[in-house]
Amino acid sequence: MRLLESIEVFPVILTLAAFQIGQACQKKWKLPIFNPTLIGMVLVILFVLLFGMDPEGYSSGTKLIFWLMTPATISLAVPMYEQFQVLKKSLKAVLAGVCAGALSCMLMIVAVSLLLKFDRSILISLMPKSVTTAIGMSLSEMFGGMGGVTVAAIIITGIGGNMMGPMLCKLFGITDEVAQGVAFGTAAHVIGTAKANELSQLTGAASSLSLVVAGLLTAVFMPMLAGLL
Repeated sequence: MRLLESIEVFPVILTLAAFQIGQACQKKWKLPIFNPTLIGMVLVILFVLLFGMDPEGYSSGTKLIFWLMTPATISLAVPMYEQFQVLKKSLKAVLAGVCAGALSCMLMIVAVSLLLKFDRSILISLMPKSVTTAIGMSLSEMFGGMGGVTVAAIIITGIGGNMMGPMLCKLFGITDEVAQGVAFGTAAHVIGTAKANELSQLTGAASSLSLVVAGLLTAVFMPMLAGLL
């Protein structure tokens, strides 16, 4: 293990290998539970625990992947640009849906946290669970939250939306592509948008627009709510 840890790119190789195994499982069994991100996370955690790998060493070794998250997120603007004329016709409805979704997500967290008597730091950490990691961590730490808890909440929310989104859309009869995209982007940020892109180009474009607007609205609403707590 020390030999592997001495290889600077080993954490990156481990991460990519785990994700590829997850993709292979998804292609073979085609079930929502076989989400590549979820399987990759589980495999990496098991590897770290079983072989006694230093978690901090793994984390620092994956900074290259972390740096790629921002340009990868920005690249989601491409399908949004390609479908902009279609989205423009439904822009008011999209903005209204994202606004309602972003606000209701945070209010639900506040209600559940107060009901279960969570500490304020936990409540603040969970509030930005439906936005991208960069925005969520910044907001959480700014108002006294814990970055680690926020990241975990964001990842769980994204994977949950990715896995359950299509099923929930079918359950509630949401067949409009734009409406589906708004739901994925507002509730499940980038990971949800990845699933939206698999459904259709228009759904992915609507989801890309929604995650951007949801991030901006969360940055506006959260300080207001945090000030009342």
